[in-house]
Amino acid sequence: MLVKLPEAGVDALTAPFRPGLRSRRYKTASFNTPRPAEVIPVTTRDGVKLRVHAYGPADGEVIVLAHGWSCAIEYWNPQINAFSGEYRVIAFDQRGHGESDCGTRPFSADQLADDFSDVLDAVLRPGQRAVLVGHSMGGMTIQAWAAKYPEQVQRRASAVLLATTAARQIPTRATVIPLLNNVVPGPEWLAVALFGTPVPLPGGRAVNLVAKYRLANPSATRDQVAFGVSIVRSCRPSVRAAVARGLVKLDLHGAAANLTVPTTVLAGAYDRLLPEVHSREIADTLAEAGYLDRYAVLPTGHLVNIEAAHAFNIELHRVVRVARGGGMATAV
Repeated sequence: MLVKLPEAGVDALTAPFRPGLRSRRYKTASFNTPRPAEVIPVTTRDGVKLRVHAYGPADGEVIVLAHGWSCAIEYWNPQINAFSGEYRVIAFDQRGHGESDCGTRPFSADQLADDFSDVLDAVLRPGQRAVLVGHSMGGMTIQAWAAKYPEQVQRRASAVLLATTAARQIPTRATVIPLLNNVVPGPEWLAVALFGTPVPLPGGRAVNLVAKYRLANPSATRDQVAFGVSIVRSCRPSVRAAVARGLVKLDLHGAAANLTVPTTVLAGAYDRLLPEVHSREIADTLAEAGYLDRYAVLPTGHLVNIEAAHAFNIELHRVVRVARGGGMATAV
């Protein structure tokens, strides 16, 4: 059994501020954090405690939300608030993120897959299936799970929605830094230096402006940007850096073929962190395997479910209906 150790260094320095960054209040009501209906105790196979929350009626159809790099449960507030009146919405903090423990196991595709499998075992009854939704690293989590546990896919999933995610070649395709990968190739060492260094992220107007024009889209509102930046800033610096270094090497090419249920892929037209080429590649893999339900590009940057929450929620409602019907809609 692992013992939770006190935080040290830069993590200890930021610890008093991180919960407040996740629980800020906004004029946009859908960004505000709801109270969970249930806190589900989940301990991974290697003894790490994960924060897992359930929202909505216990007997509702289940939606499981997997967040991305440097985020937390609260990243999904726009969807939790929209769906928990009717559905049982499950959201969890990935290992080391939010209030989940870090443990000693290093980041890897196997670690993502095992943790996700453990979460599904804890939140789903025998024979129960869920709509699985993954954003960014959350989409990679679902792909890694499908690759390692293909026998679980049809048993645990009724449909899948992958949003602004990738399978491989993350640093060599990103265009967040001007000119890199648009004009000159961006070397892996530079991605590691920029994103894999454990330093606290500052706040303020200048940071929000950079986030708006490099991570979001030019039309993103002040609340959308402030909400997204606050969630990312709430991540432990050491975890953000360690996972970034792991993502540089992650290769899940072809893993989506194991998602043998109707699967929708959403891309952001202005996404510079994981440009559309990633989503298109995953969609092509799914189409070849016969499981692509729909492919769509929304006018957003990377934070698609925040920047276009209404359109994203409409799409998720459609995915739920597809899952309920047990079939495929029209692929695009």
